[in-house]
Amino acid sequence: MEQRNQLAVFIDFDNIEIGVKSTLNTTLDLSMVLDALKERGEVVSKSAYGDWARAGTHSRTLTDHAVHMVQRNVTPRGDKNGADINLVVDALEMCFTHPHIDGFAIVGGDSDFIALVEKLKQFGKRVYIVGGRGFTSGTMQRNCHEFISYENLLGGGRGGRGGGQNRAGGGGRMSLEKGFEKVQRALKVLSDRGVKPQLGPIKSTILQLDSTFSERDFGVSSFREFIQKLADKRLVSMKRIDQGYLVESNSDAEPDSGSDESKEESTTSEETTTENETASVSSTASKSATAETPAVPASTEPIPPEEGLRLLGQAAVNLSEKRSGKPVYVRHLAQELRAIVGEFDESRFGFRTLTEMAHEAQKAGLLSMQRDRVGAWRVTAATGEKKAEVTSTDAMPAADTEASDSEESKSAEAASTKKATTKKATAKKATTKKATTKTTAKKAATKKATTKKTTAKKTTAKKAVTKKTTAKKAAAKKADDS
Repeated sequence: MEQRNQLAVFIDFDNIEIGVKSTLNTTLDLSMVLDALKERGEVVSKSAYGDWARAGTHSRTLTDHAVHMVQRNVTPRGDKNGADINLVVDALEMCFTHPHIDGFAIVGGDSDFIALVEKLKQFGKRVYIVGGRGFTSGTMQRNCHEFISYENLLGGGRGGRGGGQNRAGGGGRMSLEKGFEKVQRALKVLSDRGVKPQLGPIKSTILQLDSTFSERDFGVSSFREFIQKLADKRLVSMKRIDQGYLVESNSDAEPDSGSDESKEESTTSEETTTENETASVSSTASKSATAETPAVPASTEPIPPEEGLRLLGQAAVNLSEKRSGKPVYVRHLAQELRAIVGEFDESRFGFRTLTEMAHEAQKAGLLSMQRDRVGAWRVTAATGEKKAEVTSTDAMPAADTEASDSEESKSAEAASTKKATTKKATAKKATTKKATTKTTAKKAATKKATTKKTTAKKTTAKKAVTKKTTAKKAAAKKADDS
């Protein structure tokens, strides 16, 4: 019997809930997330971190799934990293004290967890990340053992911003030829290792090479269905054995034309001539090129990043005028970009996500980004002066642009140094004031003690004089009576 992974699940509730709501415009379904993790192993521990007074019906869902809910009370000044720190401490404690747990699932997209991911991997633990392609850090997606996309869990109907791409192979967000390239690479690795190319080892190898891989991107719900689709296209062949299936690359065979007659001809033509094989390869290359052609009429050639950043800056300006003071988030940028250019795909400009592209635009001075009280990215268009500065910078030669960037960097550094100096002077002044107050209090206490001591001394002397006078009077009276 195959031994299943023992999984511990840690949920950064605020992060995943805000990400799903703001990026995918839907409500978070934690039941679906937990069910997906059960497919990866036996879930033996579940913890979630957040302010449950504001979680609404999610608290009931977590209770029904026996999730330990750790309360984080948000102060007026915010609690941005409080839940993150608690989650990291608890995860490391479980890693050290429960050695039988060999898998850790982090539900959330914050890049601050990358240090935890690397540390768990160093201790030999398998790490799963559950998040969205649009709001989870690209670094997190690439460096875990398996990234589970929330868009895929929704059933493939919300494939993120890649919806304008060609959906080859029955509704997937990626073309089947892209998946075939991954399978070919995995088969080569297994061949070099001398391992039988069965379904399990093939998928494990693909995930080692690309942790963001998911068969749901190709419109299927299981890896076997994915391989079957490749076999239907005559790209690979599947052979049934006692313990499963053997998969072999069949790239030289003619792809399926869609009719039963062509399938029979392909099956019975094992002794084809070199001319037929050449024609078959040409047919495969032709279909591959057709499948990778985008549905939009625009060219698929990469576009310089500067052009994408310019469009992003323009979208930010348009939104600032349209929304008139209302906050602008990354999802609004995506909507405005589609309104400007129709189908928009940030990967054509060399970016993995729109958030990554927005950060680059911030560096270029086209807009500014800051997190709001709950951690979501809020976008603000550049001011008039800054826009003019950026426009003039774009018109400069490359050397002048670098010099301008250097001057801006120096100005920012000088401003930062001035701010640090002012802060230091203020702290020093406060310390001096505190010391002065303490000295004044000490002087007052000393004066009070001295006054008290002098008064006591005078009182004692007065009592002694009075006593002496009384004694003299008594002695004189006694002498008179005698």
